[in-house]
Amino acid sequence: MAQKVTPNLVFMVRRHEPELIAPSKPTPHEFKLLSDIDDQQSVRFQVPVIQFYPSNRENVNSDPVKVIRDALAEALVFYYPFAGRLREVSGGKLVVDCTGEGVLFIEADADVRMEQFGEALHPPFPCVEELLYNVPGSDAILNSPLLLIQVTRLLCGGFVFALRLNHTMTDGPGLVQFMMAIGEIARGARTLSVQPVWQRELLSARDPPHVTCTHHEYDEVADTKDTIASLLVDVDHRSFTFGPTELLALRKLVPKHLSKCSTFDLLNACLWRCRTIALQLDPDEEVRFLCLVNARGRLDMSLPTGYYGNAFVFPAAISTVKKLSQNSLGYALELVMKAKSSVTTEYVRSVADLMVTRGRPPLQAAGSWLISDNTRIRYTDVDFGWGKAVYGGLATGRVGDIPGLLNFYVQYRNNKGENAVVVPICLPAAAMERFVKVLGSMLAGNDQLVNGTVSCQIKSAS
Repeated sequence: MAQKVTPNLVFMVRRHEPELIAPSKPTPHEFKLLSDIDDQQSVRFQVPVIQFYPSNRENVNSDPVKVIRDALAEALVFYYPFAGRLREVSGGKLVVDCTGEGVLFIEADADVRMEQFGEALHPPFPCVEELLYNVPGSDAILNSPLLLIQVTRLLCGGFVFALRLNHTMTDGPGLVQFMMAIGEIARGARTLSVQPVWQRELLSARDPPHVTCTHHEYDEVADTKDTIASLLVDVDHRSFTFGPTELLALRKLVPKHLSKCSTFDLLNACLWRCRTIALQLDPDEEVRFLCLVNARGRLDMSLPTGYYGNAFVFPAAISTVKKLSQNSLGYALELVMKAKSSVTTEYVRSVADLMVTRGRPPLQAAGSWLISDNTRIRYTDVDFGWGKAVYGGLATGRVGDIPGLLNFYVQYRNNKGENAVVVPICLPAAAMERFVKVLGSMLAGNDQLVNGTVSCQIKSAS
């Protein structure tokens, strides 16, 4: 269980003034509705993405800033809604005003070399706020640029491509589709291999709306224990690596009837349980695990190739703290697998209908934890002409307004050349220490010890 804490590397970034990059040709000025999956309250936040590209001898005389800037302008002709601005209309509905104003772009240079970041490239990254600068006044959900892109040249000839996305516009697969389009144009393509498809009505509420499924993820539960406030105190940010050795250790704790569980479900159950124990919540408090399930390709949703809207839901597994902590890993695993398997085409339609009938409620935050599996999203395959990225994906574990409420899995190759999963975790410092101990105990095969005594021993010692 390798851990990575915030590194001490410090460097200087010299940025040019931010500029707006508009589509290279005239585009339609129109209003385009987002879907009812896109514009729910819990998707109204900014997502930071970062890509690291080493130097390439074939492109030693090319400037990545110019290449990407020019390709971006051409890509926006196809993806012109990104160059617009969001407006809110009656009922809290979001629409894109396709103004063609453009996206924010920053040219920058850093006095650091790629190798100084170390071999293990994954969050948390040093000086990430310098590699993805938050232009003051640019990060509002409404009436602001929908994308901010910063390209930073490094001393070694490599560069960093960083991006901030208004999540209501697209999800991870949709964003990668757009980035691939920039890459294809940067490499000389005249047409795109995948044409963008808007068609957000495919994931909008039915007429009339009809909620047919149970959606515990949107339960309204008062935060009487100040659970949310406790997550904001003295936050520690670390990443945990799970390679073949760690995953095998966890699989040994899985009961036989659940032995065919996926790696994703196994990690979900393990980390939900460890996190819950570490936070020392009231034993009778109800906690939720929210699992992001992608509707693309696995459901009869009729989403066409090229659709780049948000296409996911958040089914919830529920337990009391006491049951989750004291039962075996199999208990948590069964809850997680059941929640995930509940997602059907009708479930997705029902979520869209719920957004309309209940006024777009936010996800239940108190006592909840949400995981997104990014390991199959092809961030590293994005090629601007310098080859694939050596790291591509979320820039930080602190995504959203509440640190640690949303976490994600990152694909990684460890120093043995083995495929592994990295999980950035944000917790209050004291809870982080307890989390490390409980997780270490589970990886050592002490499932029953965790159930009965470890959490109590840690609580009394802290």
